[in-house]
Amino acid sequence: MSSTIATRQRRFWLTSSFLVPIVSLGISAAQAQQTPPEQLPPIEITSPTDPNRTRAKPTYDEASTSRRVVPAAAPSTGTRPAAGTGSDVPSQNVSQGAGGSGGRQFSGIVGASATVITAEDIAHSPQQTLPEIIAQVPGVQLQSFFGGVNGAKTSVDLRGFGAFATNNTLFLLNGRRLNDVDKGGFDLSTIPLNSIERIEITRGNSGAVLYGDNAVGGVINIVTKNGVSGPPVAIKAEAGYGSFNQRMANVSAALNSGPWSTSFYGNGIKSDGYRVNNALDQRNGVGNINYTTPDLTAFLTVTGSDQKLGFPGGRFVDPSIGLNELVTSRKSAATPFDYGNQQTASATTGFTKTLVNGVDLIVDGGYRQRNTQSGFFGTVPFASPFISFSSTYNDAALQTWSITPRLSVKNAIFGLPSTILTGIDYYDSTFNQQRGAFKGVPPIHIYDITQQTLGGYWQHTIGLLPTTDFSYGARVQNTRVSARDRYDPTAPFAFDAQATPLDSSETQYALHVGAEHRFTNTFSVFGRAARAFRTPDVDERVASGPAFDPFFTPLAQNFKLKTQTSHDVEGGFRIKSGGFQMQSSIYNMDLENEIHFNPVLFYNVNLDPTRRYGSETSASLRVSDSVTLRGGMAYTRAVFREGAFAGNDVPLVSHYTGNAGVTWNIWQNYLVFDATVRAWSERMMDNDQANTQRRIPADATVDLKLSGAYEHFFWSLSVNNLFNALYYDYAIASTFTPGRFSAYPLPGRTYMVKAGATF
Repeated sequence: MSSTIATRQRRFWLTSSFLVPIVSLGISAAQAQQTPPEQLPPIEITSPTDPNRTRAKPTYDEASTSRRVVPAAAPSTGTRPAAGTGSDVPSQNVSQGAGGSGGRQFSGIVGASATVITAEDIAHSPQQTLPEIIAQVPGVQLQSFFGGVNGAKTSVDLRGFGAFATNNTLFLLNGRRLNDVDKGGFDLSTIPLNSIERIEITRGNSGAVLYGDNAVGGVINIVTKNGVSGPPVAIKAEAGYGSFNQRMANVSAALNSGPWSTSFYGNGIKSDGYRVNNALDQRNGVGNINYTTPDLTAFLTVTGSDQKLGFPGGRFVDPSIGLNELVTSRKSAATPFDYGNQQTASATTGFTKTLVNGVDLIVDGGYRQRNTQSGFFGTVPFASPFISFSSTYNDAALQTWSITPRLSVKNAIFGLPSTILTGIDYYDSTFNQQRGAFKGVPPIHIYDITQQTLGGYWQHTIGLLPTTDFSYGARVQNTRVSARDRYDPTAPFAFDAQATPLDSSETQYALHVGAEHRFTNTFSVFGRAARAFRTPDVDERVASGPAFDPFFTPLAQNFKLKTQTSHDVEGGFRIKSGGFQMQSSIYNMDLENEIHFNPVLFYNVNLDPTRRYGSETSASLRVSDSVTLRGGMAYTRAVFREGAFAGNDVPLVSHYTGNAGVTWNIWQNYLVFDATVRAWSERMMDNDQANTQRRIPADATVDLKLSGAYEHFFWSLSVNNLFNALYYDYAIASTFTPGRFSAYPLPGRTYMVKAGATF
């Protein structure tokens, strides 16, 4: 009986969250004039002029009034905009951007739910960090540990993966993987905001066919500007000052001469941070060189970053002894000496050559390096009296080489418009970590792990009817891992065992099938089904297998974890009527062998089967030439399907999230007002799979921005968290003491003033 009631409740919430937005927002679309679909336009074959082409991106006929999508896997627009002009993605009746400008959009993989955030949306956003900007997309949740300064180390969660969000969201830069083989994850704060042309977000696991593992919750592709087709010289500079003694500066420059262009985008930030031991000192840069001719393009992109960040630790709460540091010492540090430094560098080069009309050869490859140094000293959160002399120093280096050749074939098949994208991905990563008690003393462990992945894929998109697109695809990928642990029992504070070696080779596959049908120029439906996988990262392997027996005797670890798999189904609709746009979908995701940390046994395990399901809706309405409204809501459930916690929530996932905003051009761009509201419901704390502890409270923030421009000068004033909400989005519950937990508080009200000029 209880299972029947639970099933009915699940269906009720899914149905209500899917239909309520239709009733509230679909009225204007229902009243729109409906015209019959137009005839199939011809396939347009153009020269490959976009070196940052992405694999999932379709081609549109922007000049045509037809709603007919011409399927393609890479853009074929004629030119790219000058630096700072925004996206070159043509408009269609698909998902709207987070800013809801209604102009330029992104369809992505046929059948999938997709959203684009344009450079214009970023410029208007009151939010100061890239994770917060992405969080305006329905269903996106955040986890912040270090005071939220510049968004450093903030995790972005697509579709409810909680503590393991970074492993289940695939990040791309100009269509190339950024996820590394360790748990360090990709830090969004290392990409200068002024370098971003658009952010393409494809939710769900269909992106695994084109990009490989980690694309379980979705894919976030960040496309940077490159200055191609801009003026001969363009320079932009900006400086700002804000709360916590934050100082920032942005600079960009682009040069164009004949087929050659070059550009640079850089930023720097320093801040004392919201809390003690929360200072940030960071510099980032992106540089491009591009060569563009009608039948050949080539590019070189170089990036670099240097980050120094203090780790303040959590604030302890234990009602049994009357302790609540969230109230008595919210800004203090539990770990006043912990820190993490990171240096990154990458170089990517490639070319696109038109072999024959409609057939492009795309070859690119690159090198990426990340060095990290971190020190952890001081407290054990749930010991008494919360003090320990334990210490760990990690020094790690990660290098990744890659090459990704592919063919894009855009020619009609049996008179039907068709695009085939097929290619090979090869990635070779080497990870070395020295882990000891202190800096400068012999390491206890030296981990050497290498991983090679070789994958081949095929994705075909075809227009079956003038109103119907269909796509299918598959990937086969082999992953080879070699792991070794050199253990020194004579090193200071050595007290464990050497891990057993691992040599493994595993072949996995991903599948996708999707369709979209346009009933009218106003209304269309879409759906998809897909399979994806995620291989364990090197940190998960290092912390796998039993470390101690029941008597806490050290045991040899074994590096072994099973590969996680997922099966998705999703369906939804899109509406576009004049200034009104809307997208809504429901989905179900079943996972096997989900990788998770067991806080009782202190090592990583494969969970019993789990499930994600929910709905996501976004909408925008252009009220007038000067006022645009936008909003979204999502219902997200992450539950255990089997095992001891069957029916319980996976920790760190809010059931409900929502956002709303307005952009009001008060006076001809001399004065523009932007406001956004982001709200979320309560969530279980990390480490509370039993769902018995108190929950992280629900909360909301309101952010405002006034900005303007006059001739070559521009300025802005932002106030974030206007009502000074004292919130946190991450907390971990005690394993041993009910009611005791450690939370990571985030800033209250903050401000930022910026001013700059273009030349």
